[in-house]
Amino acid sequence: MTSPITELHRYLDEHRLWYKTIELKRGEYLHRAGDRDGNIYHILSGTLRAYAIVNTDEAQTIRFAYVNDFYAAIDSFISGAPTILYGQALRKTTVRMTRRDVYQEHVMKNPQLAKLRHQMLGWMVTGQLEREIDLLTNDPAERYRRVLGRSPSFFRKSPQNTSLTIYG
Repeated sequence: MTSPITELHRYLDEHRLWYKTIELKRGEYLHRAGDRDGNIYHILSGTLRAYAIVNTDEAQTIRFAYVNDFYAAIDSFISGAPTILYGQALRKTTVRMTRRDVYQEHVMKNPQLAKLRHQMLGWMVTGQLEREIDLLTNDPAERYRRVLGRSPSFFRKSPQNTSLTIYG
C-alpha cells in the first residue's frame, strides 16, 4: 500500500499544482509568527524547523520537516489567521509551494484527494499526540529514545553547532 504522503506527491505532480520553488539560506525564514501563510510546501532539500516563542523569549521546537516531507504553518493553513509559528531553514533548503486556494479547490472536486487530506490530517494529529507524550515524559533519556525512534534523521542531519531545545 502506498503512503498518503507518496500519493499526495503524485497527485500534486500529475496536476502540476506547484506554484513556485523557493530557496532558503541557512537561518532564513519561510515565515514568521504573525504572517498569514496558508501554503503547502514540499521539502526538496535541506531541513525546516517549526518553532514557537513561549514565555516571551524561549524558542520551543514544534517539529522538523526533512526531504520529501510536506510542511505548512498548519494554524494559518486551517484558519487563514496569522500563524504563531516560525518556519526556519536549519541549512540551505529548497521547497516547492502550492497555494491553499488551489489545493482546496482540488480537494472539493476530487474525492481521492479529499481522502488523502483526511489521512494526512490523521497522521499529523497522531504525530502531535506523540510529541505531547514526549513533553509529559520526565526522564530525559526516555524522551531522547522516543524522539530517536520516531525521527532518527534528526540526529543524523541536524547541524552540529545548532543548539535546539527539543520538547522542553
